Parts: sequence; C-alpha cells; structure tokens
Amino acid sequence: MTTPPVPTATDEIVAANAAHAAAYDPAAAGFDPAVAPPSRLVAVVTCMDARIDPAAAFGLRPGQAHVVRNAGGIVTEDVLRSLTLSQRELGTVEVAVVQHTGCGLLGLDDAAVVAAIEAETGAPPPFAPGGFPDLEASVRAGLATLRSAPFLPWRDAVRGFVYDVATGRLREVA
Repeated sequence: MTTPPVPTATDEIVAANAAHAAAYDPAAAGFDPAVAPPSRLVAVVTCMDARIDPAAAFGLRPGQAHVVRNAGGIVTEDVLRSLTLSQRELGTVEVAVVQHTGCGLLGLDDAAVVAAIEAETGAPPPFAPGGFPDLEASVRAGLATLRSAPFLPWRDAVRGFVYDVATGRLREVA
C-alpha cells in the first residue's frame, strides 16, 4: 500500500458545509425537519460509486426517500437492517435496488481480495467483498433476498434496475 495523500478533501467538505448551513432553509428545500418519514415512502439501495448522484439521477429532494449506499449496491445484512427500520419505523413501503454499469465489483475475485488483505494485515476481513460475475443476476439476487425477508412488512413493491453511468438512464431488471 502507498502512503495516502495529505488530507484536504475533508477540509473542503467541512468548509462547504459551513456555507451550506449559513443559507440552510429546510422549508425552501421542501421538507419539515421534524418529520422523519420520507414523503415518497420509498427506499433506494444503490452503490457508493461517486459517479452516481441519487438525488439528480432519481429526481429526489431532501425528505423524499431513504438512500442506502454500499459498495456494489448489493443487499447485505446491513442493508436488510436499514430497510427493516425504514419500513417498520419510518413508513417506507417501496424499495428500488439500483446497481450500475462499470461497477468495480463486477468481476471482482473475492478470494483474491481476501487473500491480499490477509497477506498484508495478517487477518482476513470479517466480511465478503461482494464481487459478482453478472450485473443483472446480482440485481435479481438482491430482489429475491428482499422478497423473502420475513421482517420486511412490504415486499411486493420491490423493483430492480441497472443505472447506466454513461447515459444516466435506468433500465428495469425483470
């Protein structure tokens, strides 16, 4: 591993937040800060990839949806935890699973990643990296996991999509 660069991006984020907070007006953004449930009653599971801006790509404004992001947009145990709370405690009834073209997990060799981490640190990671060989099959697997999760009260309105990072378009996965 190489030495990381001198941190500056976090300082830039903090400075940008100060400017944001100075002009912050939840009412102008269209939501009431005292109301936690999202107004569209939807949760979106998507990848953490920096090329995806969920608000812009999915037409979302603050207060409208829960967005759960992780590497690959895969349905993990923690995603199930978040969606269970989203539905049971905060009223969402729909879930959109959105993975994307050009994902770094597409074709990732989990065994090789785990071996490299273990060789460097002396311990294997306590998680699977989550690589998958087929994008649509991965979306379908996530949908199957959600539709069979007994602790999710709303499993009928679960849909899957592939977001094309080159065109910005969603394509539904049957």
